[in-house]
This record gives sequence, structure tokens and C-alpha cells, in this order.
Amino acid sequence: MYKKAVIISSIASNQGKTILTAALLRRFKDIVTPFKIGPDFIDPQFHEKICNRPSINLDIYISSKEGVKWLFKKYRGAFSVIEGVMGYYDGMDKQSSAYDISKLLKIPVVLVLDASGSYITLSAVIKGIREFRKDSFIKGVVLNRVSSKNHYLLIKKEIEKNFKDLEVLGWIRKDLESLNSRYLGLDLRDLSKMDKISREVLENVDVGKIARLGSCGGLEVKSFKEKRVLDKKAVIVNDSCFSFLYRDNVEYLKELFREVCFVSSERDEEIPKDAGFIFLPGGYVESEDCYLKIKDSKRFRDSLIDAANRKVSIYGECAGLLYLSNRVDDKKMSGILDIDFTLQNKRVRLGYYYDQKGVKGHAFHYSKPLNPPKGELLYKEGGKEKDIGAWREDNIYATYLHTMFRFNKESIWDLL
Repeated sequence: MYKKAVIISSIASNQGKTILTAALLRRFKDIVTPFKIGPDFIDPQFHEKICNRPSINLDIYISSKEGVKWLFKKYRGAFSVIEGVMGYYDGMDKQSSAYDISKLLKIPVVLVLDASGSYITLSAVIKGIREFRKDSFIKGVVLNRVSSKNHYLLIKKEIEKNFKDLEVLGWIRKDLESLNSRYLGLDLRDLSKMDKISREVLENVDVGKIARLGSCGGLEVKSFKEKRVLDKKAVIVNDSCFSFLYRDNVEYLKELFREVCFVSSERDEEIPKDAGFIFLPGGYVESEDCYLKIKDSKRFRDSLIDAANRKVSIYGECAGLLYLSNRVDDKKMSGILDIDFTLQNKRVRLGYYYDQKGVKGHAFHYSKPLNPPKGELLYKEGGKEKDIGAWREDNIYATYLHTMFRFNKESIWDLL
């Protein structure tokens, strides 16, 4: 079956690409596969909740061009909806913009434009963004925050006059009743209104044209499938406190280990005694809501400490790093690593980094260590910044870096 794919992008954040993506995922939930460009964890969680299918991150910097092609070929379905990041060209300096992905995979782009307070000027915006790179792959446009049908028709007439090869795919009226700031902020607590939101968002959008516009051909790529299988059980801690989990990391561990099982810290589940590798992903363990869920999880904490004492390999990533420490301010953690952390009022790190082993990834956190023991450096990609951001102690490796194991095997292989 010929597969379809489309990238939803815009000229900046807060233009409406997330709302259009969410509406399409809900409309096509039975056949759609969601993807997210870049390293973000929040949007993919939202995607999965909407269509009950894991969302896959596509990031050239953390993986590679061949890696992104392989990921897309592995996970794509009958209809793939790919949400961009920030503005269409943002991330080009790391080859991880929506433009880079569309060019690499040869997938058409639907541009979402905020039409509030404008009409002819939008044609100038489209001309600029399409001509900035001649191979822009922008094939359609959806207008957001449109005040009326007459407003839309006025803009449509101007766009069609100026761009004979660009599809005007419809409009989203402003001030939809079903939307408020919670949904724009990707609140994951209540998706009961998602069907209504999807209907209202797509009421004046030609979804048939979007589906027909979407295309993706065959991809000839080398395989990144792990051929080695370790006769060990891997344990992934995964719940609302440890929720920042790239889906392909799960699949990679399933390829690498004889068995993979999941444990919930908030349900106070024990780490199995026969675990040979434990992965503590990123998340929110330092937040008030999450800490209340896990502070009394004695069985979970004691079984993790026991595994550490028995020299079971443990990999902690960001929140996993914090949980392995003594404490974060007044919040007591497991005490496996003799490090104390404190939360800052402003971000300590945000962006792409790489570590001393050459592992590439993304870091975003507000915490910092207090009087830390000697650790390993993280280097800011594209800048001079470098600072301690990872710690190794025998069988334990803990880092602020979020990475993709399949393409950065050094991250875990020296533990195994």
C-alpha cells in the first residue's frame, strides 16, 4: 500500500501547528502514526494520548541523516503526521529543523499561518519563507485565527493569485469554544474534549486534500537494528514521574536484551531480583506533584538500592540522575550517589550537548549539583560552554543528557 505523510509546520511557535496536528491525529486515529521533529518529550506524550499510538522523535543531530531515514521507515504507517519544531527553518544550524527533515525524507509541508489582523501581508510572508530555500517542500497552507469566512476568502484569493502551485487547505476560526490555554499548553490531564476540539479545528479544513497532498516514497537505508542479544533482563522505570522516554529507546532495549519489563515507582513496585540492567529515564521527580507520589515508595527505593549494592548496571537520565542522588533541596531521594542538588529559578541548561565519550543528546533542567564530586563534562554544541553534567560510579552512570541509545551506543554499552 502506498503510504502517505505530511509535515505540519509554521513560521514560529504558537501559530497553531500543535492544534492542527492534534486534530489530524484524532481524525485519523485508526490509521495514523505520529512523529515529532526534534528532541522534545512533551508533544510525543500528547500525540500518544490522542491516537493511542507511540510518537517517534526525528532528530538528525542526536541520530544522523541515515538514522532518521531508518526510524521513519521503521515506524511509519498508512498515514504519518509529523509535527515540526518552532519555525520551519529553526534548527537548521543542527540539521534538525522541519525543513531539514522534509528535505531529507521528501515529505510535503503544510504551513500553518496566524491570519489575525492581516490578509495581503501573508502572501509576502509565504513568498519569503518559500524563497529562503528553493527546495522548501511547502505545498499547502492552513490559516489559523481567522475572524470570518469572508476574511478567509480574502486571504485565499491573494494567495492563489500569487502562488499557482500552493494549495490553500482551509481555515481555523479564532476563539474556538473548546480551546483554552490548557490545551495550547499541552495539558495531559483531560483529553475528554479532544473529539470536539478536532471537529471544530477541522470544520473548515479540507482534510481529504491534506491526506492526498501527503506523500513519501520508498527509502533505501542501511539497517540500525541491534544484532547482539544479551542474556539479561532490562528494567525500565516508567510512570508519570519518569515519563521522558524516547519510544525507540524502548525498542532498542527490547532488541538488545533477552527480556524487558517495566516498573512503576509511583505504584511502589519492586525492581525484579534478576534485573541485569536498570534504566531510570527523565521526568519530574523533583516537582511537588511527582514527589508526593514517590516519596513513600519504600519497596521501589529499597529494591533499587539493593540492586545498586549487588552491582547491577544502572543508567539514570536527568530525573533518573536526581533520583539516584541524596536529595533535591529538602526532597529526599535514594542516596545511591553521594550528590546533593538544588533547584534554580532559571534554566541551568537548554539545548544540544555532547559528553566526553562523544554521545550526543539534549539537556533541559533547572537543577544543579551542590559541592559535586568529580564528574564528567557536558559540552554545549556550537559554543564554548562546558561543565560537569554526568557521574560514573562503578556500575552506575547518571547524566543530564537525554540521548537515543541506538545511535549513541557508548551511552550504555560500557555498563553492560
